[in-house]
Order: sequence, then structure tokens, then C-alpha cells
Amino acid sequence: MQTNFVECPFDAFLKVKHEKISETNLKVTMPIEPLYLNSIGVVHGGVICSLADIAMGNIFGADANNNQKMVTVDMNTTFLKQAKGKFLIADAVLIKKGKTLNHIDCLIYNDQNELVAKATAIFMNLKELSTRRGNR
Repeated sequence: MQTNFVECPFDAFLKVKHEKISETNLKVTMPIEPLYLNSIGVVHGGVICSLADIAMGNIFGADANNNQKMVTVDMNTTFLKQAKGKFLIADAVLIKKGKTLNHIDCLIYNDQNELVAKATAIFMNLKELSTRRGNR
């Protein structure tokens, strides 16, 4: 199950590592760096949202030209526990694949396997978007 993931400077900045578990499940690990911490010393919520977005957005990997296959149209994140430790793991699962929209859930764990946040998102397939633009 070889999958190419989108190579993006922001993902490289966050030092994320992708692990394809199955066709519908992807885990992304991110080390916690001092730069990612907010004023109270825990991982900034925006960094956690970015980690979840990276994991969910790479469920289908990249195309042959290293382009992403879908974009986020809606995302909701709930923070459950302060995120601290050495790393975070985002575990993204495809809930429903559609012709136009995909529903994906993501659980974010710390290095103690404690749930720190959960996210749910809807992604639009870029192929569908380019088809729609061509029909205008």
C-alpha cells in the first residue's frame, strides 16, 4: 500500500511523519517543539488544528505531481486536555467517501496515549472542483 503524501513546506516545518495504516486510516506524528507552545506552555490550539488538517487531508495522499487531492471546506476541533509531552499523534479515519465531499474524523493523542483533542472535517475532492470550474 504505497502512498505518496503531499510534500509541503509547512508540513516540513512541523516535522510531521506520515504512516498509512489502511486505505481509510492515516496516522501523522509531530514532535512537540518549544515554538509550538502557547503562553501557558502547552501546544497552541492552531498547531493542533494544523496537525489534524494535515492527517485528514492526506488520507488519499498526493497525485503524481505532488498535488493534494482535496481541500478542507469545514473543520471543527474540540480540545479535551492540555497537549504536552514529546510528540502528538493524529489518527485520521475516513468516515464517508463521496463523489464531491469526504467526511473524516481525527483523534489527537499525546505521547502517553491520552486523547487531547478530536476533530471532524469535510473535504472537497479537487477533481470535482476543477470539473465544476470547467463547466462555468
